[in-house]
Amino acid sequence: MAWPIADNQYMIAIIVTVSVFLCFYIIAAVVAAFQYLLMYRSEGRLPVPDSSVTPDTQQPIVSREAEASNYGTTSQTEGNLQHTAGCLGRSDAADSDSSIDEGEIDMLDDASTDKNIIRTKTFLYVADLSRKHNKVLTKKYSLYQWHLVTIAVIYSLPVIQLVITYQQVLNVTGKQDICYYNFLCARPLGVLSAFNNVFSNVGYVMLGLLFLGLVYGRDKAHQKAVHRCNSFALSCGIPNHYGLFYAMGTALICEGLLSACYHVCPSYSNFQFDTSFMYMIAGLCMLKIYQSRHPDINANAYAAFASFAFVILLAVLGVFFGNVWFWSIYFIFHVMSTIALSAQIYYMGRWKLDFGILKRIYLALKGELLQPSRPMYMDRMVLLLLAGLVNLSLAVFGVVTRPKDFASYLLSIFIVNLLLYTTFYIIMKLRSKERILPQTLLYILSAVVVWAFAFYFFQARLTTWELTAARSRELNRECLLLDFYDEHDIWHFLSAVGLFLCYMILLSLDDDLVKIPRNKIPVF
Repeated sequence: MAWPIADNQYMIAIIVTVSVFLCFYIIAAVVAAFQYLLMYRSEGRLPVPDSSVTPDTQQPIVSREAEASNYGTTSQTEGNLQHTAGCLGRSDAADSDSSIDEGEIDMLDDASTDKNIIRTKTFLYVADLSRKHNKVLTKKYSLYQWHLVTIAVIYSLPVIQLVITYQQVLNVTGKQDICYYNFLCARPLGVLSAFNNVFSNVGYVMLGLLFLGLVYGRDKAHQKAVHRCNSFALSCGIPNHYGLFYAMGTALICEGLLSACYHVCPSYSNFQFDTSFMYMIAGLCMLKIYQSRHPDINANAYAAFASFAFVILLAVLGVFFGNVWFWSIYFIFHVMSTIALSAQIYYMGRWKLDFGILKRIYLALKGELLQPSRPMYMDRMVLLLLAGLVNLSLAVFGVVTRPKDFASYLLSIFIVNLLLYTTFYIIMKLRSKERILPQTLLYILSAVVVWAFAFYFFQARLTTWELTAARSRELNRECLLLDFYDEHDIWHFLSAVGLFLCYMILLSLDDDLVKIPRNKIPVF
């Protein structure tokens, strides 16, 4: 173990760490006050969108050629009437609590015909996919945060009990080989053998709480605007549903807590605790990007968390059964999942996995071979083909190399897909003549720089449970920061900041559209 240090060094390290992350709160408060001042000054001079204004007088977001295929698009007048019905005191079936279950009702007027007409158009707009009642969708997406809280409590309690047991066994028996610490920079405190590795996860918790506060502020401001019947809040910009953002913030907090649990006694069998919520964070971010322009057809919380549970189960199986049979089954599952998900995205939810799927695939391929045609949704096709090739490459790489650290391999697949989707979304925004606001651009550039430094420190191998305990100790290094934190602790700090910046990118990415009618915002 490392030589003991004085108590004041513990206090200095803790105070400096907390103070650095408190600076983010101060910056957020200053920026929020500045934005509120700007909004307050301009609130009385904002133009109100008028449904009688012709499209030629409004700023186009996509090319005028696309408007020839607008058959079935929700008009601005229809959208305003639908959303302002509540402002006029009207009520419908969706307003009663007994009719909130989205699985039992569909707010489209002619569900069996209208959806098929609208969702198969060549050019889709956000108004086409935001026709369901706002109250129904708000209830649907609020389930994400509450399901995540429930899962976090149930998942975390046995984890905490297990790692405390490991720590007690180490303290009683003195057998230090069961936990892979960086013994040259392990700062004990109380019953914890490496308090510094545990405490360095505080950034995830503090920045997760800050993000929840920022989302809450936006949510309340939007609710007030809707209550005042503000036309921009009712019929312009990307529909505001904050349930997924709340879930993302909660997942960041849970990642900090579970990572701290793992570092109580780092080992091969405990590593899935450190990555479980990283899967959820990556998945929730992809769902949020998709939800932005597909609010009516995004996955519900039950299906999403069932998928996450299966991924975590797969990660556990990969830890204990990394033989050739497991990798063969995993390869088939990865490829089939990629194909099924690609079809679901390409056909906008109008594709079903049932016993007739093979026949439909055969007929579709037969028709294409007899009479080749250009894909109806070229942008989506390009994205899905690229994503399919990348995922196929990752699956082949896994089968060929069979990495021992299956959890990290699985996490890399999620991260690569998230990066691909985010890049595609930004490129499509620019292609559609939308803007990236300076604030969002600053987040993007800052995130790139922070992640570059974070991965530099992540590459430092201070320990590894892929080797014996004795061989792992040969990799140990002295503390690098404040005589208290090593390179992996710095990775914790920087990755927490990087995740927070990525969250802020998603939160502000479409702020340039707040005054654009939804029937002018393209879907991609």
